[in-house]
Amino acid sequence: VQLQASGGGLVQAGDSLTLSCGASERIFSAYGRGWFRQAPEKEREFVGSFRWSGRTYVADSLKDRFTISGDDAKGTVYLQMNSLKPEDTAVYYCAALKRNWDTNREADFGFWGRGTQVTVSS
Repeated sequence: VQLQASGGGLVQAGDSLTLSCGASERIFSAYGRGWFRQAPEKEREFVGSFRWSGRTYVADSLKDRFTISGDDAKGTVYLQMNSLKPEDTAVYYCAALKRNWDTNREADFGFWGRGTQVTVSS
């Protein structure tokens, strides 16, 4: 099973962008999906998560601009990013959430997929 993040691209500061996270097949052991990002020469950081129950959890520093949603029927989770800033430039990854609680620990996520590049120009 592999997750795939898509929808990245080059945008200008202030623009919006929506990323999607799909899977080659359903991961029945997962409670949802999470988003992480890694900027050049920085550690990967938690962005947010969505549980199939409907629960969302977004990093405090991003919750005023980023929204996470999901479509259980499609098995797809979305990351809506608004008012993008150059510092949002990063590779964005999605992963399966292995825990049925709010967590930002990488160890609580699995089935990491290839990321999608988001570049925000000033």
